[in-house]
Amino acid sequence: MSRNTGLYAAILVGAGVAWGATQPLSKVAVSTGHQPLGLIFWQLVIAVVLLALYNTARRRPLPLHRGALVTYLVIALTGTLLPNSMSYLAVVHLPAGIMSIAIATVPMVAFPIALALGSDRFSWARLAGLGLGLAGVALIALPSSSLPEPGMVGWLGIALLPSLLYAIEGNYVARFGTAGCGPVQALLGASLVGAILALPLALASGQWIDPRQDIGQAELALITSSAIHAGAYVAYVWLIGRAGAVFAAQVAYVVTGAGVLWAMVLLGESYSGWVWLALGAMMAGLALVQPRGAELAIAVPAPTPQDGTDARPTGAVETS
Repeated sequence: MSRNTGLYAAILVGAGVAWGATQPLSKVAVSTGHQPLGLIFWQLVIAVVLLALYNTARRRPLPLHRGALVTYLVIALTGTLLPNSMSYLAVVHLPAGIMSIAIATVPMVAFPIALALGSDRFSWARLAGLGLGLAGVALIALPSSSLPEPGMVGWLGIALLPSLLYAIEGNYVARFGTAGCGPVQALLGASLVGAILALPLALASGQWIDPRQDIGQAELALITSSAIHAGAYVAYVWLIGRAGAVFAAQVAYVVTGAGVLWAMVLLGESYSGWVWLALGAMMAGLALVQPRGAELAIAVPAPTPQDGTDARPTGAVETS
């Protein structure tokens, strides 16, 4: 293995392991009753500050023309505000490891949408991957012993909705591009627009989080998760430029697996055999639907678009 290959692999694993921690941290962030819109606003503010510093250091201005603003709005809605609201609601009721597995369905949902839009070609291998993804969901939802409580099945449905929105976001970016914005610029602009939208909504709905209050475990978890996402995203974009999109997309497997392991370590979660079978089915399905060649699919729960492509890692994430 060359020195560069070893470096790229280390960055890939490091970014994936870090990204995987965001789901358990989100679980901690909602543990004291914080509501989605308040959490999302401060998550976006932290992202704006960190990404603005990075973008300024690179001496890249933030595009503000009409096409860029439309791009920011679409990504803010489908990549952050709507999916993160659902994720924060679901993670209150579901184990964080289940959330990490659920987000791995993004590329599987994106594939049929791409077919409908005519932007992708039919593939039996990807169809098989889609089937394995559905089987993974079924293995979690159907057996009575797979979830800690049978009533959680309904929340599993909510946890899968962000994947649909991320898939819509990815297909939009793949179809229409990012109006000349680079990936960091697009993420910065979308985070700024998202924060502007989230502020009045948080205040009007009573979900505002007062930063003057004591910062406890939940608040530290939010700050840490937001910083991890911004840092891992920048590393991910750097990796795409150095090692290529296909190599970088393998972070999906690390994110999903690490998310489950982080939940076990940080939260003491344990899972039935059905859940481990579901994880195996999801990983196999992810391998089959993973884009080839110059294509790149995305899947961490926050906006990460690339010029002309979707840049969210195909396995979980976004993050939220």
